[in-house]
Amino acid sequence: MQKTRRPAAPPDERTPHGAGWLPHGYHLGSHSHRDGQLVYAAAGAFATTTEYGTWIAPADRITWTPPGFEHSHRFYGRTDARVLAVPADECGDLAGHPCVFAVSALLREGVLALTGDRRKSADADRRLRAVVLDELGEIAEQSFHLPEPRDDRLRAVTDLLHADPGRNATLAELGMAAGASERTLSRLFHTDLGMSFHRWRTILRIHHALVRLTEGDSVTDTAITCGWSNPSTFIEAFTAVVGQTPGRYQAGLHNSDA
Repeated sequence: MQKTRRPAAPPDERTPHGAGWLPHGYHLGSHSHRDGQLVYAAAGAFATTTEYGTWIAPADRITWTPPGFEHSHRFYGRTDARVLAVPADECGDLAGHPCVFAVSALLREGVLALTGDRRKSADADRRLRAVVLDELGEIAEQSFHLPEPRDDRLRAVTDLLHADPGRNATLAELGMAAGASERTLSRLFHTDLGMSFHRWRTILRIHHALVRLTEGDSVTDTAITCGWSNPSTFIEAFTAVVGQTPGRYQAGLHNSDA
């Protein structure tokens, strides 16, 4: 978990709020807001990137970015993007670091109502937003966080894997390309990224798998492309991280589109 941090944001930058359909691959470059921001994909998926790494959010997750954090977004599939601004003075009970949460039925309906077309008074908005924030405080963090390294040797390895997530090279083989020993790299994964090499590569592959499933690839094709030896091992790894099978996740995307 990242250390709580609230960097300064430009005081004149307003936080976006509302809803809109965004095309596959749409990228919103690095920026920050003076207020907090919740982003939810009612359909599709998106990734939020900060200096600490990338968080991916499929249609059953919502991302939280505190005031002042530099971040960017990339959207996958045709995405019904819902953006809820949270005034800085209401952010005190929320996490001081970017994170991802599961979406309960109440949280989903509150976000949809707050970002929809129906006009409400400022007082009604504030009351409904308080319900959303209370609900968010009751939900466990569901992190699809992929941390990014600061060490140059480790970055050389992760860059190779970003370029080809399905690459099945061992850590020793990757170390030869990066000019570092397997032992050194293994230590750096734990000290710099807080997880093992195997865990980091699994999260990377699941990030790519979520994108491919959103784009309509089959479970089998996704498994092979992302580096799993067979669909069964992919389904097991995906379910352990995402909380549902890839088939159920993909079916949920179709239901959202409908």
